[in-house]
Parts: sequence; structure tokens; C-alpha cells
Amino acid sequence: MILHASEVKELAKNYGADLVGIASAQTLNAFPPDPRWPQTPDRISSYVKSVIVLACRIPVAAFRAKNNIPVQYLDMLVLRRMDRIAYKISDYLEKLGYPTFVTAAQETDWNMKTASYGYLSTRHLGIEAGLGTFGLEVNILSPEFGPRLYLTGILTELELEADKPMTEQVCIGESCSRCLYSCPTDAVNHFGIDKRNCAVEAQEFGYMTATQFFMKFIEASRLEKKEMLKARDVFGFWQGLLRVVGSFGDCPRCLAVCPVGNDYHAHLADSQKVIPEKTEAKVEKAKSFKEARKRGDHIEGLSDWNKRWVGPEGYKGIVAKQLQQFKKEQQERRQEEEK
Repeated sequence: MILHASEVKELAKNYGADLVGIASAQTLNAFPPDPRWPQTPDRISSYVKSVIVLACRIPVAAFRAKNNIPVQYLDMLVLRRMDRIAYKISDYLEKLGYPTFVTAAQETDWNMKTASYGYLSTRHLGIEAGLGTFGLEVNILSPEFGPRLYLTGILTELELEADKPMTEQVCIGESCSRCLYSCPTDAVNHFGIDKRNCAVEAQEFGYMTATQFFMKFIEASRLEKKEMLKARDVFGFWQGLLRVVGSFGDCPRCLAVCPVGNDYHAHLADSQKVIPEKTEAKVEKAKSFKEARKRGDHIEGLSDWNKRWVGPEGYKGIVAKQLQQFKKEQQERRQEEEK
């Protein structure tokens, strides 16, 4: 039985995926995110011909909450749901005679570059599959859900027609800078991210925090150990193991304030209009980014190699057009309801 890309996409949507795209393994092998530490399908299996990329949105209600906990827990539920969808597709294709398997969406290989660096970058998979482009904070932004989504890849020996990447930027970039303003630890660079600063807010009880605590615990006296076991950190580790909260690497601020996506226009525009974290220093930083772009300065995140994933044609007003279309659809919907 020969399957076409449209049939595979329909199958994924029926299983519950919000967005689906196809990337060619040959293209992914030729254009790794960082050639020095190539994240390519070929490093996993030389038989892979296509990568089916799934995206599931993060429900926006969590971004209206007063702390990170609802988003962190909900994110893990979204990842679990996405894994189930991906497994069903893999199983279906395998039974039709096409060996297929799912990548680990949140994997890390410590032998490649540094921590938080796996065999495939799901952000880059999504961009190659035509689902979005990079934002200023280097999250993938889709026109439908902005950065409020998760992705995974299904590696298959079935050759499917690949989608084309978007050419224009989805992100407004320096003219917006809302992600930069909202970042609690000022980790947003010029189409880049300071991972260490980001992790401070995103992963309060992460792996390194736990290892540092227990290294001190081992060297402590008996009395000190008793006191340490009553500490807030121990409760945080326990909570993280049980419910992911605090240990899952996720700070929702830049995701919540991003104006891209119909979900933002529908549910977040009012609650996220004001950015409390915005400072004069951050405003000046954004201005310097904008001026650097105007001068034609070398920007590491916009190198000739990286432009492939940012959008080679530059910003053309996709957010403004999208907002106008959203308002038009809402007006038509109200008119229908009034009939």
C-alpha cells in the first residue's frame, strides 16, 4: 500500500495533532542546526527517508495564571499526549510495511555540545516541515499558536513529499521585543538565548540544583543533615519527581506575551498587554538590536547559515495581516449568531 503525505497528515490530525508537516531526511542531513554538532536523522538511522513532524498546542488558560505551575504541569501532559499520537502513527505505518519510530522529544546527549542538546532539534524539524519560523527568543513560532506549542518527530522509511519551509519571518523581531521585555532573567539575545540565565527561572529544581544539594548533604554533619532534610529544596525535588512542577525546564513568560497566533488574539491580548518585567534597560537593549540590524552589523543569530530557519526574506507583516483576518472572522461569526 502506497501512502501519500496528505493521507499521513490527515491520519495525524484524526489522532489529535494540531499541526503536521513533513521534512525530508536528505534535507535535514544536509542542513543541521549547528554543523559542528550535527543533529541529523542519519546519526540515528541511515534508513530514514522522511520525518513526520507533529505539533500540539498548549491550552492558553495556563498562561493566564499567576505563577508557572499550571503551565509546567500542563506542558508535561501535552508532551505525553503527543507521544501517544506519535506512537499510534508509528505503529500504523509499521504494520503497512514501513519501519517507523518516534524520537524522544526532550532528550539530551551529554556527548554532544553541552546539556539540553539531543540528536534532533524539534524546533528545527518544525521549521523545515513548514510549521513556522524562529522568533527573537529562538522558540519556533507558528502562525496559528505562536510559540505556545510542542513538537516531536516521527522517523520513517516511507518516502513522503516534503513541505517547504516558510520564507518570511513569523516574528516581528526587534520592532516587537515583547519576549525580551518579559524575560525575568534578561536571557533573550539577538535571535539567541542565554541558556544559563533562562534555566534560573525555567527550572527551579533541575538536575544541577539537586546534585549540588546532595553534594553538600554528603559532606554535612549529622545535625546539619537533619536540618537540610527539612529545607524547601527537598520538598521541591519531591514535588518535581511526582508532578514535574519546578523540575521541568519551562518559563512561560516569553510564550505568554508573544502576539503571534489566533490563540493570543482570542484569549491573551488583554491579560498580557502590560509587561511588568519591562525596564528602561531592556528597552535600550531592544533599541540597540534594532539599530544593529539597520546598520547591517554581523548578528550571530542571523548569520547566512541561521537565516534558513529565521526566514530568509525577512519580516513582511504577517502578524498584522493575521490580526486583521482574525477580527474579520470574529465579526462574521457574530453576525451569523445574530441571524
